[in-house]
Amino acid sequence: MIEAFLNRVKDDPRISTAHVSLYASLCYLWIQKGMDGPLSFFSHELRGICKISSHSTFHKTIRELNAFGYIEYLPSYNHFLGSLVYFKELI
Repeated sequence: MIEAFLNRVKDDPRISTAHVSLYASLCYLWIQKGMDGPLSFFSHELRGICKISSHSTFHKTIRELNAFGYIEYLPSYNHFLGSLVYFKELI
């Protein structure tokens, strides 16, 4: 999964180090949580792993990964339910 992502982003000028770090952190957390279905998470769980301390940068970056077609991001506006990320099949 991470290899397919890296192969695809190497030719995508829109992708920055923040995108790569966040995607790798999403993969890491998904593996830690058992790789079962979509990843359910809270932003504070990921911001420390991917080293994005700003809330606005984090949300901008994850929305861009969604818009660019690397993930499907379903934000939760409920403080008790985590947001969801589905990993797209990258060819």
